[in-house]
Amino acid sequence: MNKNTLIGLLVIGVILFGFSWYNNKQYTERLQEQQRQDSIAMANAPKTVPSPTGETLVQEQTPPDTAALNNAEPAPSVLGAAYDAQLKGKEEFYTLENKLFILTFSNKGGRIAAAQLKDYKTYAGDPLMLFREDGSRFNLNLFAPEQINTADFYFTPRMISDTAIAFRLYADSSSYLEYLYTIRPDNYLMDMKVDLSHFKGKIAPNQPDVTVAWNIISPQEEKGFQNENNYTTIAYKYPGETSIEELGMSTGTKEETISTKVQWVAFKQQFFSSIIVSPDNFANADLKYNTFPPTDKNIKDFSALLTLPYTPATEGYNLQFYFGPNKFSVLKKYGDMEFQKLVPLGWWIIGWINRYVVIPVFDFLGSYIANFGIVILILTVLIKLLIFPLTYKSYLSTAKMRLLKPDIDKLNEKYPKKEDAMKKQQAVMQLYKAAGVNPMGGCLPLLIQFPILIAMFRFFPASIELRGKSFLWADDLSSYDSIWTFPDGFSIPFYGDHVSLFTLLMAVSLFFTSKINYAQSAGMSNQQMPGMKFMMLYLMPVMLLLWFNNYASGLSWYYLLSNLITMGQTFAFRYIVDDKKLHAKMMENSKKPVKKSKWQMRLEEMQRQQEAMRKQQQQQQRKGKR
Repeated sequence: MNKNTLIGLLVIGVILFGFSWYNNKQYTERLQEQQRQDSIAMANAPKTVPSPTGETLVQEQTPPDTAALNNAEPAPSVLGAAYDAQLKGKEEFYTLENKLFILTFSNKGGRIAAAQLKDYKTYAGDPLMLFREDGSRFNLNLFAPEQINTADFYFTPRMISDTAIAFRLYADSSSYLEYLYTIRPDNYLMDMKVDLSHFKGKIAPNQPDVTVAWNIISPQEEKGFQNENNYTTIAYKYPGETSIEELGMSTGTKEETISTKVQWVAFKQQFFSSIIVSPDNFANADLKYNTFPPTDKNIKDFSALLTLPYTPATEGYNLQFYFGPNKFSVLKKYGDMEFQKLVPLGWWIIGWINRYVVIPVFDFLGSYIANFGIVILILTVLIKLLIFPLTYKSYLSTAKMRLLKPDIDKLNEKYPKKEDAMKKQQAVMQLYKAAGVNPMGGCLPLLIQFPILIAMFRFFPASIELRGKSFLWADDLSSYDSIWTFPDGFSIPFYGDHVSLFTLLMAVSLFFTSKINYAQSAGMSNQQMPGMKFMMLYLMPVMLLLWFNNYASGLSWYYLLSNLITMGQTFAFRYIVDDKKLHAKMMENSKKPVKKSKWQMRLEEMQRQQEAMRKQQQQQQRKGKR
């Protein structure tokens, strides 16, 4: 690397550092201002009533006394006295639960107010809440006969059984809209029926399509805000499709309007999701999320505005909700809804490797071994054994190329001119062919291994099995391990505010692995080797050190093991493979008659054409001089 290149890299680094620092400063100031405005708004908002303990629901509550209301003074609302009576009340909470979750319901809007998963805790050890009472809203917008928003009313609750509850909004003593919620035993899926059969006479004859607005605030559940936010987004699925769409990652606000039918919408966190499903599909959707500042206890504020088609014959709507983990084996049980696509396993061959190789092996090992650090170790060894033939073949090919270096140098001396490049290339290929060397033999095995490396990169951060599992100094393999946290307010751009030991060891092991591989290929004819040396030995380890510092420690542990095993294999190959015997065998192969391949024949034909063109140009130049 020359002096100008080094100066250029330093200047770029300074610019990136300054730009990152300035952006972070501006972003923090905006978030603080937004947080201040939100605090003012929350202070002015009405307070929610805490959930009562041991609440008992009556079997049936009476509707509002519309007769008494009709004798009172005229209500200021154009909706009628019954509606006005239900605009006032006290918020009360009720619960339904099975073995998997506890759902809290509110009479205010008749909504699902909170969802708690029983089998999981937050990183801090608290009950895991997908959303809380003060962070949820569900609204149905329709005309009955004027426009109403159901979230504004206090519904009348009605207990059906231990697994079902209903909430009614009355228009009069006999006309009502009802939400009926039913949970299933040992199932993360819940059913909701919006019953309009007793409300038809109150719905405007020109009622447009009904809109559903669902909003929840997603609390921070995991150790690191940045890593959790990377996987927290809104996902949705078109009917009839086997793939899903996502709004993607953002540290700010992101929104999208979908003008076609949608089967379901998921408010997806890193390891858990809240999903609303319409078996008959939503007509369209407007989706949006806002990201909270890293200092907040929440990750994102989700909102979905969904349209349900309405005709005078509509009796109601059947909806479903999923409140549960993003666990592949669990999500796959829901069949053609394709919930399992919420687990980001990668596309095409990457996803295929994870689905049909990595996950089954990982689950099998996890069923017998409680320590997931050991499970990752065994998985790494199995993968290395699987690709061992490719690794050995790559080593042999590199060794052969290195042994042919003196012969390649002779050809470079024989054809020093640029116009002889085709001849030199043909002679080199002939040498390779005679010695039985495939120039791509060292690259192709590495390319075949590359999908496995990417599959591991996608699998570990998305594996809920690693969540909360400790190993050595790492207290959670699904998040970063930290041996030292910087003082409050101090953070290194692109790196973070802590030191991850697994990531540091991985970067060091990558440096030594790259150094060994570079020494193995040293001497090969490659004009770009000086630049490759800088990239392989220094740039890649530093980049991965910065990149992986906030990633799952299980991933860094896997790459560390992979690098250590690779170094061990390389030393073993050096001991097994005798360079002298290998070179002698290559020379013996070179004495055998070689049949020209079609590619070599085409190369020779190209050379003849190039030589003919060169001679023709020389003749024209001589004629021009005359």
